[in-house]
Amino acid sequence: MMSESSPLTSHVLNTADGVPAARLPLSLHRLDPRIMIWTLLSVGTTNEDGRCAGLISREAFGPGMYKLRFETGSYWESLGQNSFYPYVEVVFTISELEQRIHLPLLMSRFSYSVYRGS
Repeated sequence: MMSESSPLTSHVLNTADGVPAARLPLSLHRLDPRIMIWTLLSVGTTNEDGRCAGLISREAFGPGMYKLRFETGSYWESLGQNSFYPYVEVVFTISELEQRIHLPLLMSRFSYSVYRGS
């Protein structure tokens, strides 16, 4: 994990129980446009507050298409529950490198919502 100054952060909330989604595994990928294959950049796990701060360094952050994959199925399984979605993938494009991107995921066992925060 990178430091808090990472240009990309995430926050996951378990809206069914009204708590942060702690210990949820996730991964960041970048699309290689030449061969149209996703390259794994980093992996992480949300902290007790459901946050995953340092997914990529400012130096590694370049223009392109990215994918943030949340392992929601394993999270719900760790709580002894099943879910409809085994994972959630959020694909987004970075064009302005000065931006700081925050991607919160609000989820329950049978629904999810994601948005670009600040």
